[in-house]
Amino acid sequence: MKDPVVIMPCLDMRQGRVVKGVHFVDIEDAGDPVACARAYCAAGADELALLDITATVENRGTLLDVVSRVAEVCTVPFTVGGGISDVASAAAVLQAGADKISTSSAAFRKPEIIPEMIREFGPDAVTVAIDVDVNPAMPSGYEVYIDGGRTATGYDAVEWAKRVDGYGVKVILPTSKAGDGARTGYDLPVIEAMHRACRAGIVASGGAGTMEHFLQAAQAGASVLLAASVFHFHLIDIGELKAFLKANGVAVR
Repeated sequence: MKDPVVIMPCLDMRQGRVVKGVHFVDIEDAGDPVACARAYCAAGADELALLDITATVENRGTLLDVVSRVAEVCTVPFTVGGGISDVASAAAVLQAGADKISTSSAAFRKPEIIPEMIREFGPDAVTVAIDVDVNPAMPSGYEVYIDGGRTATGYDAVEWAKRVDGYGVKVILPTSKAGDGARTGYDLPVIEAMHRACRAGIVASGGAGTMEHFLQAAQAGASVLLAASVFHFHLIDIGELKAFLKANGVAVR
């Protein structure tokens, strides 16, 4: 029996507010993070993600006051990413109340911080996020992007995932730049490729628009189903989504 999938609403943060864009741009406001977190916990979310989407490009740390306020109302584990560049910044976020941290651009630029964080906080507390976009020139057809999807690296996304997996992280979070906010479906080939290549759990992120999309991602091997706009704008109810997945043979919590 496979472990139940995790339903994870994602709060993309900018200037202390929850926002949502399409393809990492065209940002619109989606509410107060504390109110959103409280509502999602009540609605049956299994975990939450809080991503400070401009921290890295603005060269600053995560908004710790927001993390601590969310922690006060959050009744499920939550992962915080954005601006986490070393052990000290990760420790500050965990001390503010987060259960896990996610690192992306910094981990790519300085891969040695991945094993450092695992030694310091344990493998369950460290997620490595990988922004990807289609590039037929790459062996897997996908390229790693950093700086919130702004900077192409020339590095194959699945190869990077395998390297990350080798450090012992428990969760890898690939987000499809093409799928982000588009509601046209998750990028199933990248989920399948990373699931085959890695021992870590793979998060489906970027593109959910219907309940069928969540089912397809679970069938492709994702163990965590992350989405933002369909939850923020009440297009999909978490309870109804779990019932749909269960009816289609996917174990849920």
